[in-house]
Amino acid sequence: MTGHAWGREQAMSPLETIMWRAETNPSLKSSMVALEILEAAPNWNDLVETHRRAVLQIPRLRQRVVEPPVSLAAPRWSADPTFGLHRHLRRGRLPIGAGWQDLFTAVEQLATEPFDRRRPPWEAVLYDGLPGGRAAYALKLHHASTDGLGTIQLMLALHGPADAEAVSAADPAALTAWTALAVDLAEKARATPSVVRGIGAAVQRATDAPLPSVRRTIRYTESLLRVLAPPAAPPSALLADRSTTWRFAALDVDLDSLRRAAKAAGGSVNDAYLAALLGGYRRYHEAQGFPVDAIPMAIPISVRRDGDPGGGNRFASARLCGPVGVVDPAERISAIGRAVREARAELALDHVRMLSPLLAALPAPAIGQLAAGLASGNDLQASNVPGARDDVFLAGSRVERLYPFAPLPGCPAMITLVSHGDTCCVGVNYDPAALTDGDLFLASLEAGFTEVLALAGAVEGSARWVR
Repeated sequence: MTGHAWGREQAMSPLETIMWRAETNPSLKSSMVALEILEAAPNWNDLVETHRRAVLQIPRLRQRVVEPPVSLAAPRWSADPTFGLHRHLRRGRLPIGAGWQDLFTAVEQLATEPFDRRRPPWEAVLYDGLPGGRAAYALKLHHASTDGLGTIQLMLALHGPADAEAVSAADPAALTAWTALAVDLAEKARATPSVVRGIGAAVQRATDAPLPSVRRTIRYTESLLRVLAPPAAPPSALLADRSTTWRFAALDVDLDSLRRAAKAAGGSVNDAYLAALLGGYRRYHEAQGFPVDAIPMAIPISVRRDGDPGGGNRFASARLCGPVGVVDPAERISAIGRAVREARAELALDHVRMLSPLLAALPAPAIGQLAAGLASGNDLQASNVPGARDDVFLAGSRVERLYPFAPLPGCPAMITLVSHGDTCCVGVNYDPAALTDGDLFLASLEAGFTEVLALAGAVEGSARWVR
């Protein structure tokens, strides 16, 4: 992927429009942070030069979002006429003798501060003075820019060599609110003939073969009803409270052990990962004297295809009934694996693409209210993103870990795994109003991983918190 191929769409998709406008509701902040632990602090001038090259290679990094008047069209990406790298890259301050918790506290603050919507919605911060002479690099992006896989694509571009072809990539002309609307109307006018031809072709196919068309419609409708139905499990009353506070924690899990545990149970690495999280939820509820058999949960499923441009958001959301009450870890891996496979097989899996234009057309306050209601019905959101297998370097400093902290969209916890080398880096973002005993919650998650990893013969310590 050449740099300028990342994030080349100029109009936000309906899903991205929803994420951008839903922030009228304070509980729906859409900032995500990729936190890298570096073996040493890079030279500041080298880090600045790395970002200068990236900004030249990737036009999206120097583009802001322009809203058409009264939201009459989708927001559009446009060149920031006053772009300055110094507004997006800075050094962070940690207290003398800082530890890992000081870093996470600083990154929590970074993640929850709102973006300046007059500027490109990204920010990068270098923190040094960490234990063992290490440093940390945090890249904060708005989710309307990209999803988890798109973030990894961007990180790899930041760590790779300069792309001579992409350096000359140019921005389209800077837009105002009214010119953004004019461009949108012109694009729709150009697209109208092909849309009409597509509708005509669909009608012709239905006319030529009415019975198969009716059957396909029935099957899709049945699938759509299933994916739109709430999970069979009600939300846990123990986790009912919500706030706008985020708490971060990071867990290291041995990738080979997780892979072998999955294989022992006849599942995938993702199955074993989700089973470990559900085991943690079971232990947390039992320790609080509030056992549950199942919880509603949601996972993103990538719908990216070969040849899709980098960046952007290309995922579907699947809501599942998480089998928390299945005590045996192997059986739990099998149970959650079946649920995920059934979700992936649904004809209407990518229903968000069909329904999001309707939601995106609503006023921003209505979008925020509806989106919050949908997200708050989940007790857990979990994601799994493949990362780099080989060593990567940022401005000459080796990246030891990459912890992902995804937005917390009104649910108790959003937990994301990124594989980095031989380690699964698990970033936990949780709401302390819902999970009131944070220490117990983290200990429960660790125990959930430990019992799953035991299927591979792994010993205590194969899953360990960064502290």
